[in-house]
Amino acid sequence: MISEQQILELTGRKDDLHRFLQIQNKEDKLKRFEEESNQNGFWDNPKEAQKLLKRISILKSWIKSYCLVENNIEELKVLIELEASEEEIETQLKKTKLSLEDLEFKNMLSAPEDEMPAILTINPGAGGTESQDWAEMIMRMYLLWGEKNGYKVKELDLQKAEPAGIKSVTLEFDGDFAFGHLKGENGVHRLVRISPFDSNAKRHTSFASVFVYPLADDSIDIVIDPSTISWDTYRSSGAGGQGVNKIESAVRLKHEPSGIVIENSETRSQLENKEKALKLLKSQLYEMELRKIQEGKDKLEGSKKKIEWGSQIRNYVLHPYKLVKDLRTNYETTNPDAVLDGDLNAFIKSYLMEFGQQ
Repeated sequence: MISEQQILELTGRKDDLHRFLQIQNKEDKLKRFEEESNQNGFWDNPKEAQKLLKRISILKSWIKSYCLVENNIEELKVLIELEASEEEIETQLKKTKLSLEDLEFKNMLSAPEDEMPAILTINPGAGGTESQDWAEMIMRMYLLWGEKNGYKVKELDLQKAEPAGIKSVTLEFDGDFAFGHLKGENGVHRLVRISPFDSNAKRHTSFASVFVYPLADDSIDIVIDPSTISWDTYRSSGAGGQGVNKIESAVRLKHEPSGIVIENSETRSQLENKEKALKLLKSQLYEMELRKIQEGKDKLEGSKKKIEWGSQIRNYVLHPYKLVKDLRTNYETTNPDAVLDGDLNAFIKSYLMEFGQQ
């Protein structure tokens, strides 16, 4: 039977989260924002209105998660007072602990940029078809992950490779805390398998890099000198026939000071693609500033758990045994098929619980 001490521990964790997450402050903000959204003329500026509605949605999400913990603890107390069956109490205890763990995990997503949409790019390493095919497998993995977790995913640019795989892809994930969940996926992903392209059925090792950055909105003040940008246009690739864009609507942006190159073929409008490319440039420059701040913190704190951007982070072994292992957290699973089908949450959670608040 559950003890009084266990109830006190659960309540203490809840109270700590109330303080750490500033729930009262969030409730006050929500009330103020909702009052503002009900004012006449709220939709006169649709862009600002959408921003405020997104803030309201995020605040509601935090408060709802906290209230769930609070209600679960109260329900547990009631069951104990009513001397319910041990099975009922144990079931409620598990629900309570799970809601607490979910909220504690959500606390790892407290940086302002964690709430933003995420831009994820994938590029194959050296190795031709092998690595290009691996890059496409990773693309499928993230698309399935996004679908399973309720994110809206847009393909901003895709460069197909011959005879198989992709040369590069840029995806946008929009939804609650998209960047916060995906930020730990930055780095090199390594695959070991029997190659389907090798007639001798030899084992091959392939690499692909993943780069994730937050999609900055208009509230981020980044000034870009137009004279530092050059543009190229090209036809967006397709499957052939009527699906091929006959005009050069795809764009390639080059930013001289940073060396950043952005390609975008999201729409058939060259103007819209240029506007999105500029937004992606702004977002990458914002990410670079965030990185500088983080590197400064690491240096100041002498962190022993510093994560090097762009380093190898995860091994996916399909032969001679089956294993996916994260080299930063040591979290692993012997079910790579599930991981490649988008079951990434355990890896994401283990990373954020260890490194999320650095």
